[in-house]
Amino acid sequence: MNSSAENMNRLDRLFSNKKNDILSVFLTAGFPRIDSTADIIEELASQGADMVEIGVPFSDPMADGTVIQHSSAVALKNGMNLSLLLEQAAEARKRVPDMPFVLMSYLNPLYHYGMERLLADCRDAGIDAIIIPDLPFSEYMREYRPLCKKYGIHMIMLITPETSIERIHLIDDNCSGFIYMVSAASTTGSRHSFTPEQTGYFRKIADMGLKNPRLIGFGISNRSTYADACANSSGGIIGSMFIKCLESTPSIREAVAELMKRLGQE
Repeated sequence: MNSSAENMNRLDRLFSNKKNDILSVFLTAGFPRIDSTADIIEELASQGADMVEIGVPFSDPMADGTVIQHSSAVALKNGMNLSLLLEQAAEARKRVPDMPFVLMSYLNPLYHYGMERLLADCRDAGIDAIIIPDLPFSEYMREYRPLCKKYGIHMIMLITPETSIERIHLIDDNCSGFIYMVSAASTTGSRHSFTPEQTGYFRKIADMGLKNPRLIGFGISNRSTYADACANSSGGIIGSMFIKCLESTPSIREAVAELMKRLGQE
């Protein structure tokens, strides 16, 4: 990948220019409406989000809690699929040229689409990275790492409090973009605060001196949890709370404004 500023992956550029307080927001493509993806991304960018994680709706999202599961069910009922998502991401990229886009999906729909085809289409749609929670690390190393390098797409790996030190170093040495720190060994969902055990885990990882930046996700829903994430990594990933805001407010603009208010970013 050309490392000059104009050709740098947008994710690399973000972490190069901003070291702390990064706000990444998850949305389910096709929720609440089939055509809302680009509008949501544009509004998030205009109100100060740094990056977006675009979720591919899936019928069995094993790492997601009930809120995101529900949004996936609605999006699938609305008719969202991977091809349409990529079209909508390309439209969003025209409106928002600089914000990093991260695609989040389970392996099954990507396998059926074809991984090399997917990476090529992601590059063309302006997607900078992919998260696949159920992708075995060994399979990534064997089959997909060379393809990610070929198309300039980062593969983001997750770690949890149960991930071994050895595996964390393997991920840090062989992946790029950022490391997704799951705050707890559980599904996604809002929490009011982190436990002392969780903050201890955050500090332990911070003390490892990893070369990749880290973002913390799962359970961030208010000023306190977002501040804790920012204090112990480069920033936080918000998912379930934003889905709730989209459900409970009458417009996308108001939903984003409500999220920013809850995080103390208004």
